[in-house]
Amino acid sequence: MEDIVARVMRQWQRIHPELDTAPMAVIGRLNRCFLLIQQATDAPLRRHGLTRPEFDVLGALRRLDRELTPGEIARETFASGAAVTKRLRLLEERGLVTRRPDDRDRRVSHLSLTDEGRALMDRILPEQVSYDGSLLAGLDEERRRELADLLGELLLRLEGQLGAHRF
Repeated sequence: MEDIVARVMRQWQRIHPELDTAPMAVIGRLNRCFLLIQQATDAPLRRHGLTRPEFDVLGALRRLDRELTPGEIARETFASGAAVTKRLRLLEERGLVTRRPDDRDRRVSHLSLTDEGRALMDRILPEQVSYDGSLLAGLDEERRRELADLLGELLLRLEGQLGAHRF
């Protein structure tokens, strides 16, 4: 059985036999897996009326368990300042996040979860982790660990090469 990336690589090899398409085997599969996983794992969040980026903001506030500035949230969630501002506005309107102005600099605000936001994250997280685990159910524990280690190695390399660049 051939996955879609193997088929694409074979098609490119037919057109450009001199081209080494080996990087597609990793990058193409990572991209395809990312899209499929993102689509699947967003389903439980939608049941709670959240998008993945909103969940990421709430998650950053919950796991760090302290007030964060919008800039800190942007760094934690790999999002632009404008995107974070929009998400925070929506989360504030829903009563999940509260904003406190800085005592010295009124341009800076400090954000934290409301009791409702904390309760929502504490309710959603176990469900989300369980759902994520079900997506990996076809891999035994050793293979999961192997895959996690390889992806961790790749991530460290990419962060070293590309981490300073903002996309």
